Amino acid sequence: MLDKYKIIVSNRGDIAGKEISKELGLVSASIAPSKFITRDMMAMIRQWFGKEMKEYTKMINQAREKVIERMIEKAQEMGADAIVNIRFMGTGVSAMSAEMMGYGTAVELKK
Repeated sequence: MLDKYKIIVSNRGDIAGKEISKELGLVSASIAPSKFITRDMMAMIRQWFGKEMKEYTKMINQAREKVIERMIEKAQEMGADAIVNIRFMGTGVSAMSAEMMGYGTAVELKK
C-alpha cells in the first residue's frame, strides 16, 4: 500500500547510505477507529481462552498503516524526501474507540 509514495520512512535517526541535509520539522497523524460490538464479542471470547484477539490486531495494524500514510502526505507537502525517528503510541479514547498516533521528523536528503 505504501509503495506508491516516493519517500523513505525509518524508525532510525538516519538513513543508511544517505545524508540528511535539512530537517523540515515534525510530522504527526492520528486515527481513532471505532470498535464494533461483534468484534468486541469475538475478542472477549478469545480473551477468555487466552488466545490472540485477532480482531484488534487487525484493527491496530490498519490504523498504523493509515497513520503512516497521513504522515507521508504531510511530509511530501513540506518537500521532504524521508521521515526519520518515527514513533507510535496507542491509547483508549473511550469504551468504543482507541487512538493510534504517529510522529517523526520530515527531512531532506542530500542529492
